[in-house]
Amino acid sequence: MLAAVTVSERAGREEGSSDVVRRLRGGTDMLTAAALKRLDAELDWYRDLAAEDRSWIGLVAQAGIAAFISWYEEPANGSYNAQEIFRAAPPELTRSISLQHTLQLVRIVVEVVEDNAVQLAEPGQQRDLRDAVLLYSREVAFSAAEVYARAAETRGAWDARLEALVVDSLVRGVSDESLRSRITALGWSGRGATLVMVGRAPGQMDERRTADVRRACRRAAEDALVGIQGDRLVVVLGGEGNLRAAVDSILPRFGQGPVVLGPEVRDVGDAGRSARAAVAGLLAVHAWQAAPRPVVADDLLPERMLNGDPLARRTLVEELYKPLVAGGTTLVQTLEEYLAQGRSLEGAARALYVHPNTVRYRLRRIGQVVGWDPTDAREGFVLQVALAVGRLAETAARHSGV
Repeated sequence: MLAAVTVSERAGREEGSSDVVRRLRGGTDMLTAAALKRLDAELDWYRDLAAEDRSWIGLVAQAGIAAFISWYEEPANGSYNAQEIFRAAPPELTRSISLQHTLQLVRIVVEVVEDNAVQLAEPGQQRDLRDAVLLYSREVAFSAAEVYARAAETRGAWDARLEALVVDSLVRGVSDESLRSRITALGWSGRGATLVMVGRAPGQMDERRTADVRRACRRAAEDALVGIQGDRLVVVLGGEGNLRAAVDSILPRFGQGPVVLGPEVRDVGDAGRSARAAVAGLLAVHAWQAAPRPVVADDLLPERMLNGDPLARRTLVEELYKPLVAGGTTLVQTLEEYLAQGRSLEGAARALYVHPNTVRYRLRRIGQVVGWDPTDAREGFVLQVALAVGRLAETAARHSGV
């Protein structure tokens, strides 16, 4: 008798459950419409979405309700995998809406189903339906978090590969619109100047250490890219702030040995010039044993030129020699004589038949014209090399014109 009652009760519950399932299936469109109406009424981010994205969310909501019904009907065979629910929409939807937005979507759909439980189930089945909805929504929420975590992990790995490609392109001098679009895709704002730092990497760089360096760079500057090239660390910094202060903050992140700074450029599109100068400086810096850390690449113009860097040779001619010649023959003669006399003011004055104060004034004038001080031992050496390179360039130009 007891067994018969138990079987009878079980059959009644199964029949009631089947009836609820039929009602749920018949009310799917109503539930979806009610959920979307609630989304539009309560969530600003949903109203701000493009029409296409809103339509995708409608499909996701409908897929979620359908998946719940299947699970409610057969819990053993049903699924609360959010990835299955989101399969109705393109992967890009996870970029348009955040995990927080997705959880809000789940909450509203759950509330809509709960609110309509009275219409969808008999009084004896309403509590079971509400409990099932709550259980299902909890599992979907956890599953959605996993979907977003995987998406973020995949996106992070892709961004890291894209970042390495961009830095490598800058170092190799590749500059085109596709490179600029890739930089923008990495979140580069494009405000302010840009410079490149190059030095040794701090030991063996795995993903965790690289991520630590990247976070430090992005704390120090508005924009930052990090590239690991063998044992070399390349950092691209940008922004409207003081980039030299950012350099000082990041310097301890480099390994032992010299660190070279490329020149500041006005736009990330010119960052390749800064990168090439910095790399060329790193290759030549050991010729200047007293070089500071960090050292500016243009302070290494003589060493870079001797090492075969065409950019350094061009810089010496265009930015030092030609402005000096444009300043007048007197300035050139004074510099040549000053250097020839072992940097002696008196010796240069005797050779030029002028007062030492006149030589001093002309040397000061040279510093104003080219930005390099002839009386400083290092800067005087740079100017001496610029004179030699400029003379050779003029000779080559004359011979090529013959």
